[in-house]
Amino acid sequence: MPSGRESARELIGRVAEGFAELPDDPGPPGGDGPLGWPGYGAALSAATARTGERESVVCGVAEIGGVRAVLVAFEFGFLGGSLGTRTGARIERAFTHARDLRVPVVSLVATGGSRMQEGTPALMQLPRIARQLALHREAGLAHVAVLRDPTTGGGWATLGAGADVVLGLRGAQVGFAGSRVRPPGYSVSQQFAAGLVDQLLPAQELRGRLERWLRLLTAPAPHAAPVPHALGATTVPGTGWDAVHRARAALRPHAQDYLAAYFDWHEPVSGDRAGGVDPGVLCGFGQRDGVAFAYAAQCGTATRPAGFRTAARLVRLADRLGVPVLTLVDTPGAANDPAAEQAGAGAAIAEMFTAVAAARVPVTSLLIGEGGSGGALAFAHPERLWVTPDGYLAVISPELAAAILKRDPSRARQTADQLRLRPQDLVELGVARGFARLDRPADQATTR
Repeated sequence: MPSGRESARELIGRVAEGFAELPDDPGPPGGDGPLGWPGYGAALSAATARTGERESVVCGVAEIGGVRAVLVAFEFGFLGGSLGTRTGARIERAFTHARDLRVPVVSLVATGGSRMQEGTPALMQLPRIARQLALHREAGLAHVAVLRDPTTGGGWATLGAGADVVLGLRGAQVGFAGSRVRPPGYSVSQQFAAGLVDQLLPAQELRGRLERWLRLLTAPAPHAAPVPHALGATTVPGTGWDAVHRARAALRPHAQDYLAAYFDWHEPVSGDRAGGVDPGVLCGFGQRDGVAFAYAAQCGTATRPAGFRTAARLVRLADRLGVPVLTLVDTPGAANDPAAEQAGAGAAIAEMFTAVAAARVPVTSLLIGEGGSGGALAFAHPERLWVTPDGYLAVISPELAAAILKRDPSRARQTADQLRLRPQDLVELGVARGFARLDRPADQATTR
């Protein structure tokens, strides 16, 4: 085993307790394998002597932070953690056992990819593993992947990138092609920047982060997310233009303030899994009063296609796991520059509309600032929308409405009144169900 690289069992011992390994199949490795590769049997025997393992994955049941889970831990010292036919069989049994127990799976991945000495039969383990991921999702169970160094090839393209939550250990090489195929290797930091990894963390923080994630993904709240208390103004605006001016104020409370006040603690997810990240959209899961809620929050900027796709991913995941969702609406509208259009702005907005409409879990929405057209409405549940005195919602901004109606720009103020976009107008029109509570606890006052 390479010097300094943690073995599978060492890692299991560091992050989990009470590990009970799953029974292995009784058959021998099979000599020189399905291709009769000369010397392959001897290489397997040498790998076993070197690592003490009979295959490149160690699978079993353990507890992480009091949550029972099935662990799939790769042993990189066994032929580079490569995927062979027996590896696929072990992973398949692990996921099947997790479904029998109704528990999540944690994959601790470190692999160079498919095993060359077994050829195409080794490659065929990828659809076999993908089938297990699909069955696990259909069962409403969570899968968390940890990307170790390296995570390449089929291990990245199935267990890694296909997980619900992807945690990357800093410094790891992560990519479909390994360093011997096309140097230099792609780093986990680059994958994070591209929206393909949810969080980066140092190895020493892994156990604590896994404990938090497993608690969030296995303890859904039994009820809809409560409407957050309003953190800003306590009186409604007098005119439509006052409402617009207040919602655009830089120092009013924003999504970060609401999330900090609402949750005891929370963990973010990042990226749309298609190459994009929108820093103006915050998504993740948080704990409040001992149970979990999911959140998707706009931060007051024009929402980009990656933001809509990330939020839609979050809503679909929460729905599958039975976790109620809170959305915070705050955007001047969807980004409409050429780059946004090229990235599929319309399709991304439609994806978010559809995710909210199809959700079986309750979605609670709160308008906390600007509500610009469909870019805002995509984050708002049409039957469970509340509003703060800082919010407005309009078919389009007053300035653009005046331009479309061929009015003088000075009539934007008048147009704002005609649009009836004030929070009290939204309640009267039946667009919003009511106002967020204003009598917030002292410790939830905004710090901005």
